[in-house]
Amino acid sequence: MTDVQATGNFLPLPDQFAIGVHPGPGSNWHAVLPSLRQVGEGFRFGLKCEDKWGNPTDQASGRVRIETSIPVDGLPESFDYVPSDRSMIFDDLTVNEAGTLRVRIFVDDMLACESGPMVVNDAGLSGYWGDLHGQTGETVGVNSIESYFDFARNKAFLDVCAHQANDFQINQTFWHKLNDLTARVNEPGRFTVFPGYEWSGNTAIGGDHNVFYATEGRPIYRCSHALLEDRSEMAEDANTLTDLFAKLQNEDATVYAHVGGRYCNIHYDHDPRIETAVEMHSAWGTFEWVLTDGFPMRRRVGVVCNSDGHKGRPGASYPGASRFGAYGGLTCFLTDRNDRGSIMEAQRRRHHYGTTGCRMHLAVSARFENDAALFWRNPLSSPDVVPDNVRNAMMGDIVRVTDETVDIDTRVEAHAGILEVELRDADEVIERLQTYSPDDLGERIRVTWSGAEYRGRGRDVRWTGRAQFDQARIRDLTTINTWNPETILDQRGSQSVVWNGVTTGNFMGFDAYLADSRTGRLNISTNQGMLDVALKEVGFAPSVFDAGGLGKKITIQRLPDAPLERSVIATRSVKIRETGDTPVWVRVTTEDGFQAWSSPIYLYRK
Repeated sequence: MTDVQATGNFLPLPDQFAIGVHPGPGSNWHAVLPSLRQVGEGFRFGLKCEDKWGNPTDQASGRVRIETSIPVDGLPESFDYVPSDRSMIFDDLTVNEAGTLRVRIFVDDMLACESGPMVVNDAGLSGYWGDLHGQTGETVGVNSIESYFDFARNKAFLDVCAHQANDFQINQTFWHKLNDLTARVNEPGRFTVFPGYEWSGNTAIGGDHNVFYATEGRPIYRCSHALLEDRSEMAEDANTLTDLFAKLQNEDATVYAHVGGRYCNIHYDHDPRIETAVEMHSAWGTFEWVLTDGFPMRRRVGVVCNSDGHKGRPGASYPGASRFGAYGGLTCFLTDRNDRGSIMEAQRRRHHYGTTGCRMHLAVSARFENDAALFWRNPLSSPDVVPDNVRNAMMGDIVRVTDETVDIDTRVEAHAGILEVELRDADEVIERLQTYSPDDLGERIRVTWSGAEYRGRGRDVRWTGRAQFDQARIRDLTTINTWNPETILDQRGSQSVVWNGVTTGNFMGFDAYLADSRTGRLNISTNQGMLDVALKEVGFAPSVFDAGGLGKKITIQRLPDAPLERSVIATRSVKIRETGDTPVWVRVTTEDGFQAWSSPIYLYRK
């Protein structure tokens, strides 16, 4: 259409113009493994090269050589990388001994990348990675729904996926198409796909929530018909979150609370039988409050992370040239099989954890001295549920205990060095576990800025700033969480760093490796506040400047020069409250800026 006379009267063009959009030259290689498999269990390994914007590209080639930390049956030692579809996948691989698998990729004898870890054991559970939240061009986004699921399986190497269009844009034709497609692409044991949609009510009546059905052919209960001409189904609308829960009572469905443009209102209503999780991270940012606000109300939900990407790239969703400042999240479902029934049960038992996009292994469990009662469903809403007598529990479990203290076991295997693991009771940090000591500190100074303005739409914070060292000189600079290649985060000269970027509850920053790192001062000047410190005072404990808003802050700390350890195994004792819940969970932060959160173990005595 064109408005020839600038009158607001648009006329159709006889020929539609089109511009092809193609990936650019290869920039970053990615080797992708699952994070947890059983000894002898089949798995697949994915390899791709992305351009600078994160698009898988066919403009990459070379002779690939593979090195593995433990033997892998079925994986070639070398091959020519000639991707026919912008990636290569090796299926039906096995590891026949316990251990931790890491894969190093050399292209033309140059180290190109290393995979994340895959823990192999006989514990009876595997980790299946999913991104269950995104849109396409049929509603608000780009590309087709067919390419969306192809990308999820064959470019992002996901195990689980779903599509989540805004309900007030879904007509019956598209709802039937979505259900037909999810039935076709769902492949038990390989690729689990759920039909579903985003219930998109305003915050005042509950806010955005994601709905997932276990089977096709179920009704869509919209919040409204705001953008639909066909109003024939308005009688089926669920105008409030309470209405939605009522209509889903007899459905085989689960619901997540989502923080988006109409952020979820967890104070409005909650049905523990249906609403199983809160989405802590997406392209919209990072929102720990969506979990912690629920603890005083005794909410017992799990933690998930997804992309909510609108570019049709589930599982590897970059923000692109937009105001979004976060890479899309991922959820790891801990279960024994990859099919709809098993993933649904993992949701209902909160057996999952979320990350900001990496695929680390995270295990959190509790051990009891005396018999404890483990409930498969929340007894606050299902009082007739019969518990199991147990001496241990995993993340997400609801357990009534008689012990006054409980041992919590945590294991993290990450793709990068682990900066810290926070062990938490509700919103209180019990202990920060770190992989280094004050004696290990070196010449590396880390500066980060983080937070959001508020909870609703427009929460993103624009940061413009400069870090100036008055005596120390920068030998090397590494940036953290610069997802947009047009973001300015640059070294200027030998003593300053400048930036212009966005945070949306997450963080970005840099590591400056200095010469004479204990002489002189560091002055940080930003549009959100200023901070001036003597470098000799920057040590093991971070220095934090509170910039207001919703967790806006600037943080400075000193780190070791060498890369940090990628593994943490720890046991800590946690005191259980006499009354009410003791929700025990962990947050992991890696050296390169990724984070992960476990679903809480909900422990209580009364």
